[in-house]
Amino acid sequence: LAYCVVQFMEKDATVTEYIIRGLLKYWPKTCTQKEVMFLGEIEEILDVIEPSQFIRIQEPLFKQIAACISSPHFQVAERALYFWNNEYILSLIEENCQVILPLVFATLYRVSKEHWNQTIVSLIYNVLKTFMEMNSKLFDDLTASYKVEKQKEMKRERERAELWRGLEEYQERRVQMLTEAARNQRNLQERGDPLSPSSPHSDQPEPKPSGANSGAGESAT
Repeated sequence: LAYCVVQFMEKDATVTEYIIRGLLKYWPKTCTQKEVMFLGEIEEILDVIEPSQFIRIQEPLFKQIAACISSPHFQVAERALYFWNNEYILSLIEENCQVILPLVFATLYRVSKEHWNQTIVSLIYNVLKTFMEMNSKLFDDLTASYKVEKQKEMKRERERAELWRGLEEYQERRVQMLTEAARNQRNLQERGDPLSPSSPHSDQPEPKPSGANSGAGESAT
């Protein structure tokens, strides 16, 4: 099927955009084997794509490739990074470096520091080196921007942590106040406070008014 698609594209280059956008639309989300297969199909298409058609799909395509590079499954990340080993694809990337590098730079930089697989880290360093040779000024600008954004993100994380710490301290004080109030209430009840509903004095009958007794005596006489 992949061979038929490529042959059809060679006869009519205008269908390239529809084919790639269709693959991106139905990109597998949970099956890594299918992701690797889709990446292989994309590379076969890019091998015969016209530069004019490449420009039309480069943004959504390299956003998806960046997502694959950040995959924790090393085979998916490795297959995506192999695109830079293809000379024709690399020439297309170089021609459109101003657009493609900003799309993938943050992912490449972050994954180079965090990925667990050393092979992936080495491949990413090679890709970063290639981009630096393509456009050193853009590479330096993106590096500086990334570091500034990272500092802002760390500041936001600190502020969020301080906010949560303040809320936790407030909740602890509130619980302590409620506990203390309940303890004081129990102490008052145990001492037999007259104001307490459970006080023993509250069970004694109320004395009758003196006026009632005097009236009874007068009627007897």
